[in-house]
Amino acid sequence: MNKREMKKLPIGISTFFEMINGNAYYVDKSQYVQYLCDSGKYYFFSRPRRFGKSLFVDTLKCAFEGQKDLFKGLYLEKNWDWKDTYPVISISFAGGRFSDIQHLNDFFEEILTANAHHAGVNISGLTINGRFKNLITATFEKTGKSVVILVDEYDKPILDHIENPSKAEEMRDGLKNFYSVIKDSDRYIRFCFITGVSKFSRVSIFSDLNNLEDISLQPEMGALCGYTEKELTATFRERLDGVDIDTLREWYNGYSFLGKERVYNPFDVLLFLKKRQYGNYWFESATPSFLIKLLYQNKVYIPDLSHIEIDQGLLSGFDLARLLPEAVLFQSGYLTVKSVETLAPGQRIFTLDYPNQEVRVSLNMHLLDYFTSGGAVTGSLRLKMSKALKLREMDKIQVLIQSLFSSIPWEWYTAGDLDRYEGYCTSVFYAFLASLGLDLHPEESSSHGRADLVLKTDQTVYVMEFKVVEILGDGKKAIDQIREKRYHDAYVQAGKDVILVGIDFSRKERNIVGFAFEAA
Repeated sequence: MNKREMKKLPIGISTFFEMINGNAYYVDKSQYVQYLCDSGKYYFFSRPRRFGKSLFVDTLKCAFEGQKDLFKGLYLEKNWDWKDTYPVISISFAGGRFSDIQHLNDFFEEILTANAHHAGVNISGLTINGRFKNLITATFEKTGKSVVILVDEYDKPILDHIENPSKAEEMRDGLKNFYSVIKDSDRYIRFCFITGVSKFSRVSIFSDLNNLEDISLQPEMGALCGYTEKELTATFRERLDGVDIDTLREWYNGYSFLGKERVYNPFDVLLFLKKRQYGNYWFESATPSFLIKLLYQNKVYIPDLSHIEIDQGLLSGFDLARLLPEAVLFQSGYLTVKSVETLAPGQRIFTLDYPNQEVRVSLNMHLLDYFTSGGAVTGSLRLKMSKALKLREMDKIQVLIQSLFSSIPWEWYTAGDLDRYEGYCTSVFYAFLASLGLDLHPEESSSHGRADLVLKTDQTVYVMEFKVVEILGDGKKAIDQIREKRYHDAYVQAGKDVILVGIDFSRKERNIVGFAFEAA
């Protein structure tokens, strides 16, 4: 197909009407519209930002309003009763920033007025709740049809203030009062669909809407947002000419919401197809400064991010008073489900991991910058380390590691209590190597125990062990442990070139004081 004949890449487009009429690529998700409407009435659905939630909400709107022409050639065209239409109340918090509760109340007034104008009804009431209730009942009475309520990015007013608990709670309470109207209006409602990034505890925000079904981790909803590989290759076939699918998969696929297939991040895919080069597009669209601080404040051992175990209750939601890093990482898209183990009926353990190369590299780069002075110094060290590992230049590797820890500002030790952060030496070093995009395996298991870190390059396997000492060390005890526990045996038996590395870190010197290496 000639490039001029190709459809448009729908970058930044979140309305179904614009996507279809603008001759843009559309991955057909309309089958989910039918499934949801046939299966229930009240739904909650969470996904990370820029995953296509707003587009699906607008697809629902167009279907309920009976805009059949937009669905030509799509699944819903022949699988929907187009004669039966419903009035839709649309509420989206996606645009703008909510600075305070008055701003939120002003927004409610504006959105209710706009919906009333669209429905051709007059609403009154001294309170926002009263006006919302009147909007629902007046629309029902005028049309004789049950109302569809669609809420997009319900939690944005809270997330705007996630670093300010008191203000976030104020926003939460304002939203809670607003959403309570929906439960009381059940007889007038045909369908309700609420989306967001996070799932806060139902007690704190959806307590009055306790009939809301959370479909976020239902296997049949696993690909409602995001692209499966089948959808990707079928929809964007002419755009994928010359693209190495294995590399594309490594960079942007990997998200699992318990469906049969892992999905690609749509935002990344579209920008990659436009620019034809790999970049941290999704990650760079928002700065995770709050998350980085949360990880540090909770003394999270950074190598564990590639293998975190959590139960479903903690995974599915969190409370403003107790923000767990694991839950925030998952719901915001920085970690995803790697595997699920059922321990007993109703009791499952989820293992989390980075979804793909983009997130692994980018998040660890930000962590590294937070732990060190960052900037040009760290960037230069990263480039030099990548080359030294490839060439097995062990003396340079030692110097680079020492330079890395020397780059941590003194203020971090006096104000940031890094010296009391157990495992921070390994955390910093792991973040450094992970930011290079290297194949890392923290605490890699063998039949005799776990090595602290295994690093694999194309030609070499580095088996590393860390020791924390008070003043002096030479790294040899760490190597002795590797040999004693035989952490390296499996790699040697596989015919790999293996180098054993022992590293001693001094609490007093706050740097590497011992470094030893041997061929296995």
